[in-house]
Amino acid sequence: MVDCPINKFKVWWQESQIDSPLNQKSAVCVSTIDKSGFPSGRFVDLKSVSDEGFVFCTYLDSAKGKQILHNAKSAVTIWWDHVGYQIRVIGHAEEVSEAQADAFWETRTRSAQLTTTAFDQSALLESERLLATRLKKASMQFDGGPIPRPQNWGGYIVKPVSIEFLTFRESRLHLRELYTRTDGCWEKQLLQP
Repeated sequence: MVDCPINKFKVWWQESQIDSPLNQKSAVCVSTIDKSGFPSGRFVDLKSVSDEGFVFCTYLDSAKGKQILHNAKSAVTIWWDHVGYQIRVIGHAEEVSEAQADAFWETRTRSAQLTTTAFDQSALLESERLLATRLKKASMQFDGGPIPRPQNWGGYIVKPVSIEFLTFRESRLHLRELYTRTDGCWEKQLLQP
């Protein structure tokens, strides 16, 4: 069996964290497909990676959640410029379990929990001043107490069918390694830059 792309990803992710200049060190671009067939990308926080796939959390009824429900084909793209790494993951997104969602909820800061509770991601907003009003209302509601995970908040795991690693080189002779999963096994091929 070829070397495991998940292990390779974990090594690169760890390397990218060392002296990283990034404010959002685990930000990745998740792309989904809308009902009209157009791709839609946005940055999210990568929560974990395992042999199963790549996990991020969000509102389940957000635009991305609705798009995944309609079409599970998704992509995750990462560009760590400071170490010269790009990774492209293509796969199918599935909702994580309630227990996993609860565990990820507990890792969020209180501020993030309050914001998540106060708003309906992707819903229309009548006015910018309502942001502060809604956040204050949520703060008062949970003053001093625990903030329960909203039922419309959870996570998705993108189960990869392919993972491409690009090692950037100033010469433009980038090393591109494509791993494709077939019948549960990974096959590796090199691609031209």
